Amino acid sequence: MLDLKFIRENPEQVKRAIEVKHISLDLDELLRLDRDLIALKQRVEAMQTERNANAKLVPKATPDERPALIQKGKDLSEELKALEPQLRGEEEKLKNLLLRVPNIPLDSVPLGQDDTENVELRREGTLPQFAFKPLDHVELLELQGWSDPERVARVSGSRSYLLKGEAVMLEMAVLTFTLDFLAGRGFTPLSTTALVRPETFTASGHFPGGEDQVYKMEGDEMMLAGTAEVPVNSLYAGEQLQQSQLPLAFAAISAAFRSEAGAAGRDVRGLIRVHEFRKVEQYVLCEADQAVALEWFEKILKNAEDLLAALELPYRIVQNCTGDMGAGKVLMYDIESWVPSEEKYRETHSCSYLGDWQARRTGLRYRDEAGKLVYAHTLNNTGIASPRILVPFLENHQQADGTIRIPAALRPYLGGKEVIGKPVR
Repeated sequence: MLDLKFIRENPEQVKRAIEVKHISLDLDELLRLDRDLIALKQRVEAMQTERNANAKLVPKATPDERPALIQKGKDLSEELKALEPQLRGEEEKLKNLLLRVPNIPLDSVPLGQDDTENVELRREGTLPQFAFKPLDHVELLELQGWSDPERVARVSGSRSYLLKGEAVMLEMAVLTFTLDFLAGRGFTPLSTTALVRPETFTASGHFPGGEDQVYKMEGDEMMLAGTAEVPVNSLYAGEQLQQSQLPLAFAAISAAFRSEAGAAGRDVRGLIRVHEFRKVEQYVLCEADQAVALEWFEKILKNAEDLLAALELPYRIVQNCTGDMGAGKVLMYDIESWVPSEEKYRETHSCSYLGDWQARRTGLRYRDEAGKLVYAHTLNNTGIASPRILVPFLENHQQADGTIRIPAALRPYLGGKEVIGKPVR
């Protein structure tokens, strides 16, 4: 959410953000509603002042004057009472429009319509060269007996997954390694629920606009989050922190749920796009200083890169264009890991800086050195998401006999094993 005062004073800048982010919003309507609401509030305040002044006259009035004054007070009260629903309705309309106003992207963000216009910044790691015909991750799982897609589909439907044997241990090893890694860099580990109230999605900026991606609990107001960013963003909602308490940096692990509405026919095979998964999320609350926040952006980006380097996975960094960065983002990079079977990079991490856009929604402020209350800035980036990360992991580390080589950094989490799986080819 942007500051309404900023919107009033910078309408052209906000209109430009609406245009380049392809948001369906009429800013002129919002500003007209804002002006009408100001006028209505002024009218209400003037009537309240008049009513109060009239009430003070009643005790001093003569018997002849008193009935008229009492009637005037009643008339003013009735008129004010009639205006209350209109005032509340206009305030709600303005609030709903404000929630749709996008954040202002940095000048360095490339203009574009969608992910096809994102800009590659660099590539890291060496692509594998196989002296044998490599298999894709689905074939590798089947070869080792590590999956059972038909049975889990009967239980949970399409876009579900089930891992067996050493594949389970591998998944847990990757998640635990990531938590240890981030804890070692000063991030506080959190284990949080995916079950949240609807307002947390509004607070994080996923609502309005992302309602079709969320699972709702039938007969209950609770919903299932698709990332730990949603609950963690609201942990300090409405609080006033001291500047000395910042930054707060978390490595939050949770289950994650996404309906994948609109993804029919896309990535239906394997582990790329499933409804339920596990994720470690980096989440940072820092002071309201863009230079400081951008330093944190580089830190959480480097964390993800160093994790992929430790897992010995080739990847590339992509800067998201305005049409693919979401309404709340000031800056966004994706990290895409190499998938040999597709001969392409696939998004495995998403690094975002949102300014005070989320903190304004949650009401999270802190007192700066001058004692002034200001809204904090927030950032987030994937630590690791599974099972998606297993797609490049299995494919890049497969060996000719069907076994999977384990990078040195991960071996302590798998009992020292250098290889998992049995020779089956």
